[in-house]
Amino acid sequence: MEEKDYDYFVVKAKENGVHVIGLTRGQDTKFHHTEKLDKGEVLIAQFTDHTSAVKVRGKATVLTKHGKVETDE
Repeated sequence: MEEKDYDYFVVKAKENGVHVIGLTRGQDTKFHHTEKLDKGEVLIAQFTDHTSAVKVRGKATVLTKHGKVETDE
């Protein structure tokens, strides 16, 4: 299997029940994976051939190579 240079991202929950939802690549964007985080939990993930976007619901800090984002919810 060929190694690819995919970007990683980190989501740290600032409250219980933060949802991290992976969205597929291709003509039809669909949900393909969901994680639920509780306060203080950290998810380290990466974009892949199957994952092109991520949606975060709830209060969280998101870290990428492009910087840090705090959700306003």
